[in-house]
Amino acid sequence: MLSRVADSLYWMNRYLERAEHTARLVEVNLGLSLDLSTASTDLGWARAARSLGMSDIEEQDPVELAQALAFDPASSSSIIGAIVTARENARQVREQISSEMWEQVNRVFHQVKRYSFDELEDIDPRDFAGSVIAGIHLFQGITDSTMTHGDGWQFLQAGRYMERALNTATLLRSHFLEFGFDEEGKINPADHLHWIALLKSCTAFEAYCKVYTADLQADSIGEFLLLNAEFPHSLHFCADRLHAALEALPEGSWTRKSGKVTRLSGRLRANLGFSQIEEVLEAGVQSYLGAVTEQCAQIHKAIYQVFINYAIEAAVEV
Repeated sequence: MLSRVADSLYWMNRYLERAEHTARLVEVNLGLSLDLSTASTDLGWARAARSLGMSDIEEQDPVELAQALAFDPASSSSIIGAIVTARENARQVREQISSEMWEQVNRVFHQVKRYSFDELEDIDPRDFAGSVIAGIHLFQGITDSTMTHGDGWQFLQAGRYMERALNTATLLRSHFLEFGFDEEGKINPADHLHWIALLKSCTAFEAYCKVYTADLQADSIGEFLLLNAEFPHSLHFCADRLHAALEALPEGSWTRKSGKVTRLSGRLRANLGFSQIEEVLEAGVQSYLGAVTEQCAQIHKAIYQVFINYAIEAAVEV
């Protein structure tokens, strides 16, 4: 497989995952605004925007932030910006993906592009966000059903779970930094809705309640989103799938250093697989998540060094 193809497949799924994540943040925060004070709502939107790396958020009101998160074409973290970039990556590898995949990513692209800034006041962002989420879910199902699960599919999975792990880690860091809890993990009743918003932003509220009941505890939420091996948006699950995708790529197809990538991803998987929430809380959630984020950055860098931007001499030696 050509390195440019691997690059486009990897980033296509990263941007689609990012678009879905942003859409869910918009949907959740709009719902939250119905139950919280104006001040708390403003803080929620600012926190969501910061988690996506948006700047100049302090000068924007919640409506402007919601519109920027959904419709700012200049931002790679907005719904429109991410989907436009994902579609461009799909176009560059049109011959490598199935026709059904191309049709669906094109359908989602035209769905979001038909809205202009002049029409924003007439759009219900919750309906818009929900339709984007459903469209991307459909794309992932089509991908699993119509594409050969070879090297190209593995790069799609690597992009998907790399982006998801980073998104979950960023949200966890912001919530554990901003909202306190006592030694027993009990959260402040005034922050109850914000913790629910965190779970819903990771599609985790119903799944969490099935495991821990509706009793919200900060340590239980941290354990579920960090260390649960079966929930698709937990960091442990993402690390497992990321490692599986990278391990499935045949060593030596690109360079002799391809084992470096699986060593790094295996270390991340082992770190999350053998950690205990008590140890994480004792050491500090911020420092633990910072280390996870740094490991993800190292894996991303290694993917580029080994599979995408490798020296021509290394390829000739294989």
